Amino acid sequence: MMFHIHQTHHTIADFQAIGNTLKSTIESNQTGVHVFPELFLCGYPLHDLCLQKSFIETYQKFLNELDQWAQKQKKSDQILLVGGIKYDLTEDGLPLKLSNVIYKVEAGSPISAIYTKQLLPNYDIFDEMKYFTAGSTPGVLEYKGKQIGLLICEDMWSSSFHQKDPVLDLKHLCDKDEIKLDMLVNLSASPFVIEKNEKRLNRAKFISNLFEAPYLYVNRVGAEDEILFDGRSFVVSGDKLECELARFRPDSATFNLKEQSGTYSPDIKAAQANTWEELFAARISPKAPSLSQFSPEQCEEVLEALCFGFQDYARKNGFNRFTIALSGGMDSALVLTIIKLSLKEGQYLEAIYMPSVHSSTLSYDLSLDLCENLGIPFKSLPIKFLHSTSKNLFTQTFQDSFEGLTDENIQSRLRGMLLYTRSNQIGSMVVNTSNKSELAVGYSTQYGDSVGAISMLGDLYKSEVFHLANYINETRNNIIPERIITRPPSAELRPDQVDTESLPPYERLDAILEGLLTYRHSMDDLISFGFKEEEVQRVFNLYRKSEYKRYQFCPIIKISSKSFGFGYRIPLSKDSNFYINK
Repeated sequence: MMFHIHQTHHTIADFQAIGNTLKSTIESNQTGVHVFPELFLCGYPLHDLCLQKSFIETYQKFLNELDQWAQKQKKSDQILLVGGIKYDLTEDGLPLKLSNVIYKVEAGSPISAIYTKQLLPNYDIFDEMKYFTAGSTPGVLEYKGKQIGLLICEDMWSSSFHQKDPVLDLKHLCDKDEIKLDMLVNLSASPFVIEKNEKRLNRAKFISNLFEAPYLYVNRVGAEDEILFDGRSFVVSGDKLECELARFRPDSATFNLKEQSGTYSPDIKAAQANTWEELFAARISPKAPSLSQFSPEQCEEVLEALCFGFQDYARKNGFNRFTIALSGGMDSALVLTIIKLSLKEGQYLEAIYMPSVHSSTLSYDLSLDLCENLGIPFKSLPIKFLHSTSKNLFTQTFQDSFEGLTDENIQSRLRGMLLYTRSNQIGSMVVNTSNKSELAVGYSTQYGDSVGAISMLGDLYKSEVFHLANYINETRNNIIPERIITRPPSAELRPDQVDTESLPPYERLDAILEGLLTYRHSMDDLISFGFKEEEVQRVFNLYRKSEYKRYQFCPIIKISSKSFGFGYRIPLSKDSNFYINK
């Protein structure tokens, strides 16, 4: 029997394109089982969109029309397994219950829901328990004499987050009813995280060995605001990878069940031990947290992810022009370079350099050199006169000049104003240039350098920014001027300013932040690991005082297991003494 993997890329709620894909698949009359990703019929994640009546009515109409069309088609030797929502509605068309299901679509037959997702993730970026009702029954589909086990995404993971294990429940059902599975199929919408694919494969191999049957995993492709779906669908039989699809682009493959060549070593204890916590969860580490450098392969993966996330966000929101604030520093240089590497035909990218009285000649020279290397228009909009006028205006109006932090912040906000004036003028998208280290400690100006439609580097620590820049230079002919990478980081908002005046060195700062954010260490934990008490307290104080800035920040392209953004929700109004007092 042939299994056809459809790794698709559609915009959420683009029902016409989704329907056309299914219809063309049926009309192709390729025999066998065609497998599409989780919630393919509508897209994922939907958040509260799935509760809006206009969406529900459009989706139900689409599903009904597809059902009627399928029933009119001539029967053939193929079925489609497609992810979608199943609504139970009131008489007024409001949702009583939503289920995340697998639909069987077959020419000449009504569309039917044959399996309901049992494990609803409710951590980090996931909040499926808010929307869906969990299924409770293992799924086995018999087709053409073959027994196919059914799972949806999270169902493949055993975890302390859930009270049941659908994999073991399916195993018990098969043992009890003497069912020998010929294939396991998992429809997924699994977000991208660095190193995640290897962990998916490892878990799938355990399950394949357990059932002594091939395991087919189909994942969606797409960037949904800050969440990336990387595809990389695959089939494993035992410990052998039979086929693997592309990352970050639509792809398809056909797997012939007769030709699978893996061998199996069933071990139920291994399947039970290979849990979500072991592979993904952030734990309290017994040793000092540190940031290991990306391998060259991981650097390329991160670069590809950022290019893909940026371009998909721009396409889905209707932007083809991009404006970047260039400072002569590392962050803006890397953002500009990545966007240039991602550019498609017909798109326009420009850099705006906005020097103040404190900007050095070197910053101008390096910014110009970078733009010449990249072939990007370079425009200079000095803010020193706007800055001087603002100071004089405040002195005249309030009889009190502003100095210190106020003076620094207005420079950043004047730049934000000019950026968005240019954005309005040409209809361009402003891209944020802040990094994860800055976000964590509030080292940015609200409505100043924190502006932008999307954050390219918001999930990369500053030390990772430097590492990625070095990798790009090694593989792309040194397109970033070396002095940009080696010069001391500075906001250039006051004379001779450098970041280390107000922050620990980034190699230590980033390690503390990783311990705080990903490993959830306390201050005492970090101090016990050997970090300086004064440094740890300083970082924690900056972190807890900056929540309001992060709350109003733009979407961040997520590439790590724990990022700021939708998966990070902390109350703004709280007593923060618990960070310090024991």
